Amino acid sequence: MEAMDRKRWECSALPQGWKREEVTRKSGLSAGKSDVYYYSPSGKKFRSKPQLARYLGNSMDLSTFDFRTGKMLMSKVNKNRQRMRYDCSSQAKGKPDLNTALPVRQTASIFKQPVTKITNHPNNKVKTDPQKAVDQPRQLFWEKKLSGLNAFDIAEELVKTMDLPKGLQGVGPGCTDETLLSAIASALHTSTMPITGQLSAAVEKNPGVWLNTSQPLCKAFMVTDEDIRKQEELVQQVRKRLEEALMADMLAHVEEIARDGEAPEEKALGDEDGEEEEEEEDVDRGPEVENV
Repeated sequence: MEAMDRKRWECSALPQGWKREEVTRKSGLSAGKSDVYYYSPSGKKFRSKPQLARYLGNSMDLSTFDFRTGKMLMSKVNKNRQRMRYDCSSQAKGKPDLNTALPVRQTASIFKQPVTKITNHPNNKVKTDPQKAVDQPRQLFWEKKLSGLNAFDIAEELVKTMDLPKGLQGVGPGCTDETLLSAIASALHTSTMPITGQLSAAVEKNPGVWLNTSQPLCKAFMVTDEDIRKQEELVQQVRKRLEEALMADMLAHVEEIARDGEAPEEKALGDEDGEEEEEEEDVDRGPEVENV
């Protein structure tokens, strides 16, 4: 007795001559379950939808074909029609595609396979907005890394550091005058913002929380017109000393050149005097040589 019940009939969803076979199992653990097969007009057997799609190729669209029932699902057909209408209307209106989901490959596979989206095309251009760029956070009290570093001149002598005004007071644990000077110099070179110091009064209570890293490690200060006037006078004094030093160096250089130019002339005059003395000695010795 057969352990399977076979039924075969024409499949109206496929081209003429295709047949659908349903085999129902009668015994075993899988009794009552059925398997579906399809036969081409030439009698070739197909066990899955991918095999059927590869065989038919582009001659028929099987995206809405249900392999189990052998029918075209109308719900999928309507969805495809709506999608086609929406795509046509979007192209007509010229609206950009704002869908960020990956497209689905339209194949005959039972499961939907995602399509690999390639974005590193050489013609692609990346636009960046410098205003939206986020600066990297700075480390608190990073100016302390500069402590212990000293400047030396060409003669390897230590350069004396400048004295800061009394109005500049450091902020932070263990902030020395050297650290404060390094913080102010770094802020002047690395920041385009005005240097005002730490404006928040709470920074003195807890510098680790309320410290503004874009400002140097000093309390808020105000530069007055008197401070500017004193600084201008100091600059003028330094320029005057520099001018005097350059003038003295130039005069010493000119004197050295003049001294080097006189030395060869004196040597030449000394050589001429020596030759005249030798000629006089030869004249005096002439009669004596004749008598001998």
